[in-house]
Amino acid sequence: MSNPADIPSRAASLKAATHAAHQRLDGGIMKFNPFASRQHYGAFVLMQYAFHRDVAALFDDPTLNQLFPGLAARARLRQVERDLADLGLALPMLAAPPALAGGAALDLPTALGWLYVEEGSNLGAAFLFKAAAGLGLGAEHGARHLAPHEDGRATSWRAFVGQLDSVVLAPSDEARVVAGAIAAFEQVTGYMDMFCHDASLAQPA
Repeated sequence: MSNPADIPSRAASLKAATHAAHQRLDGGIMKFNPFASRQHYGAFVLMQYAFHRDVAALFDDPTLNQLFPGLAARARLRQVERDLADLGLALPMLAAPPALAGGAALDLPTALGWLYVEEGSNLGAAFLFKAAAGLGLGAEHGARHLAPHEDGRATSWRAFVGQLDSVVLAPSDEARVVAGAIAAFEQVTGYMDMFCHDASLAQPA
């Protein structure tokens, strides 16, 4: 019989299962070099807008806010919108509706996977936030969405992971959590290809 202590947490399992998808995204972003210029950075923020638009409904969902106290305050779509305004960029016109909807349409396991990716992106944004300062951008102008949570990145992440791991799901639902996280990484990779392939799309209005 296995020892429960030997069973990896949901967050640890997600990290392992999404490693390849995460590496593809990170590799593409680093190759693009979003901090080569403000125009490159603008393309990166357009990509961020598209993703945060996809997950925005999760932060207003009553069920998720019960499972993740303080979740609503973690939403970053408004900060991304303000960063785009600082850069003189209009909100992109996206043909497809947001990938996720709240309310009765919410699939909890899938939502957990997407939230894992969204919150993980804030934990990993320390380098990005520091690099943005090299372009004269920061928490008050242009890089709001990269700023750490008021409790600090590590503390905020540990609190989220504790909440994530405590959500009770049927064993058969765990595969949908993983599928949701992989889908989230692939969605962002698609946005990266859309906006960062040609930085000229990020022209100030």
